[in-house]
Amino acid sequence: MPGVPSDRLRLAVIGAGLGSGPHFKSLQDLAGEAEVVWVHARDARRLATTPVPHGARKTTRLEDILEDTSVQAVLVLTPPNTHLALVQRLAQAGKHVLVEKPLEIDLTRAQALVEVCEQQGVLLAVMLQHRLRQAATRLRTLLNAGELGQLVSASASVRWWRPQSYYDVPGRGTLARDGGGVLITQAIHTLDLLLACTGLPTRVMGLASTSPVHAMEGEDCACALLHYADGAMATLQASTAAYPGFPERIELNGTLGSASLEAGMLQVAFMNGQTLSVGGGQGSGGGADPMAFDHAAHRAVLQDFIDAVRQGREPAVTGRSALAVQQLIEAIMASSRTGSPVVLHALPF
Repeated sequence: MPGVPSDRLRLAVIGAGLGSGPHFKSLQDLAGEAEVVWVHARDARRLATTPVPHGARKTTRLEDILEDTSVQAVLVLTPPNTHLALVQRLAQAGKHVLVEKPLEIDLTRAQALVEVCEQQGVLLAVMLQHRLRQAATRLRTLLNAGELGQLVSASASVRWWRPQSYYDVPGRGTLARDGGGVLITQAIHTLDLLLACTGLPTRVMGLASTSPVHAMEGEDCACALLHYADGAMATLQASTAAYPGFPERIELNGTLGSASLEAGMLQVAFMNGQTLSVGGGQGSGGGADPMAFDHAAHRAVLQDFIDAVRQGREPAVTGRSALAVQQLIEAIMASSRTGSPVVLHALPF
């Protein structure tokens, strides 16, 4: 991989919509390490009214980014169905990429996106920021050290709320633009973190539907039963029809203790009588305002991405690791359609 200058990393951002806010706040915090050179959006009117990091130039021409050889890395914050085409062009231009979740609208397109970055030798990171929350990293450390013993059972609950006005925005919650509803847009963070803790299940039974609360194409309610190779089981509940919205929660029960992770707070009870508390309560955008959360986890992912580019190493949240959650989501939806369990196999590395 080509060497990186010792001064600030030169970045570009593609996309200036609703989800760009925490990215721009994080980049402002990291201004000493990264310089935002360009901010691109197709809608000139939206771009004109969007506050961007100091010194960044606004453009509606993607070529300005592709042709600027000083740009080392690009953040892709556009709708999911645009990711593959954009990342193909960026990777071919030698730009490292951090893409907003999900990778793409389906697993086939997501795999193609990952593979083009690997073929072109550029780094690919994904904004699945829940993995880098303080409480989540501590939980994974405990699990990796075997301190909870063998997994017996687990559960994941995402009881969020979105008013109909949220889905009235053109394209939102559709298969063509977003790839689906609550699973791929909201619950994906919690599902990704669950898989980071438990690994991929071997068999999935799922149900998904659109409730009377919303008029939308995608699902706003989903449930699933996950079965693991060692006999452990997990349940999933995901909804954007749970007024007024509640913190997402993961529970893990092991042979040596149990852990509960609710938003940014981890509580652990060990069978030897010891207990552990890490983190604290924090917003996660589970209510009517989808942006009602602190940007610290976004900043952690961006900091890691900047460091990865500089050090020539893999980022903490790689594109290939993000394929697992898309596998799971597709399995849940496939099971719901057929009424039969779906067998999962780990993708080759």
